[in-house]
Amino acid sequence: MILEATLAGMSLAQIGAAIGAAIAVIGAAFGIGMIGKSATESIARQPSAASNIRTAMILTASFIEGAALFAIVVCLLIALK
Repeated sequence: MILEATLAGMSLAQIGAAIGAAIAVIGAAFGIGMIGKSATESIARQPSAASNIRTAMILTASFIEGAALFAIVVCLLIALK
Protein backbone atom coordinates (compact mmCIF):
# COMPACT_ATOMS: atom_id res chain seq x y z
CA MET A 1 0.00 0.00 0.00
CA ILE A 2 2.79 2.45 0.84
CA LEU A 3 4.64 1.44 -2.28
CA GLU A 4 1.53 2.05 -4.37
CA ALA A 5 1.08 5.49 -2.78
CA THR A 6 4.68 6.48 -3.43
CA LEU A 7 4.34 5.34 -7.02
CA ALA A 8 1.16 7.40 -7.31
CA GLY A 9 3.11 10.56 -6.48
CA MET A 10 2.68 10.84 -2.70
CA SER A 11 5.84 11.10 -0.64
CA LEU A 12 6.40 9.17 2.55
CA ALA A 13 6.17 12.47 4.47
CA GLN A 14 2.65 13.03 3.15
CA ILE A 15 1.61 9.49 4.07
CA GLY A 16 3.12 9.89 7.54
CA ALA A 17 1.37 13.24 7.99
CA ALA A 18 -1.97 11.70 7.06
CA ILE A 19 -1.47 8.84 9.50
CA GLY A 20 -0.35 11.28 12.21
CA ALA A 21 -3.41 13.49 11.74
CA ALA A 22 -5.67 10.45 11.91
CA ILE A 23 -4.06 9.25 15.14
CA ALA A 24 -4.36 12.74 16.66
CA VAL A 25 -8.07 12.93 15.85
CA ILE A 26 -8.78 9.42 17.13
CA GLY A 27 -6.84 10.10 20.34
CA ALA A 28 -8.68 13.37 20.95
CA ALA A 29 -12.06 11.76 20.34
CA PHE A 30 -11.24 8.94 22.74
CA GLY A 31 -10.00 11.36 25.40
CA ILE A 32 -13.03 13.62 25.21
CA GLY A 33 -15.31 10.59 25.33
CA MET A 34 -13.60 9.40 28.50
CA ILE A 35 -13.96 12.89 30.02
CA GLY A 36 -17.67 12.94 29.24
CA LYS A 37 -18.13 9.47 30.70
CA SER A 38 -16.31 10.34 33.90
CA ALA A 39 -18.11 13.66 34.29
CA THR A 40 -21.50 12.00 33.84
CA GLU A 41 -20.66 9.38 36.45
CA SER A 42 -19.39 12.04 38.84
CA ILE A 43 -22.50 14.18 38.47
CA ALA A 44 -24.68 11.11 39.02
CA ARG A 45 -22.84 10.38 42.28
CA GLN A 46 -22.82 13.94 43.57
CA PRO A 47 -25.40 16.20 41.87
CA SER A 48 -24.57 19.15 44.12
CA ALA A 49 -21.11 19.47 42.51
CA ALA A 50 -22.46 19.44 38.97
CA SER A 51 -21.40 22.99 38.09
CA ASN A 52 -17.81 22.46 39.26
CA ILE A 53 -17.56 19.12 37.45
CA ARG A 54 -19.03 20.58 34.26
CA THR A 55 -16.57 23.49 34.32
CA ALA A 56 -13.60 21.16 34.78
CA MET A 57 -14.91 18.90 32.02
CA ILE A 58 -15.24 21.75 29.53
CA LEU A 59 -11.79 23.10 30.38
CA THR A 60 -10.14 19.72 29.99
CA ALA A 61 -11.96 19.01 26.73
CA SER A 62 -10.85 22.35 25.32
CA PHE A 63 -7.21 21.58 26.23
CA ILE A 64 -7.46 18.25 24.43
CA GLU A 65 -9.02 19.92 21.39
CA GLY A 66 -6.21 22.46 21.35
CA ALA A 67 -3.56 19.76 21.44
CA ALA A 68 -5.32 17.84 18.65
CA LEU A 69 -5.59 20.98 16.53
CA PHE A 70 -1.88 21.66 17.05
CA ALA A 71 -1.05 18.10 15.99
CA ILE A 72 -3.17 18.42 12.86
CA VAL A 73 -1.54 21.74 11.93
CA VAL A 74 1.92 20.21 12.34
CA CYS A 75 0.88 17.26 10.16
CA LEU A 76 -0.45 19.64 7.51
CA LEU A 77 2.79 21.62 7.56
CA ILE A 78 4.73 18.42 7.04
CA ALA A 79 2.42 17.29 4.24
CA LEU A 80 2.55 20.62 2.39
CA LYS A 81 6.30 21.06 2.77
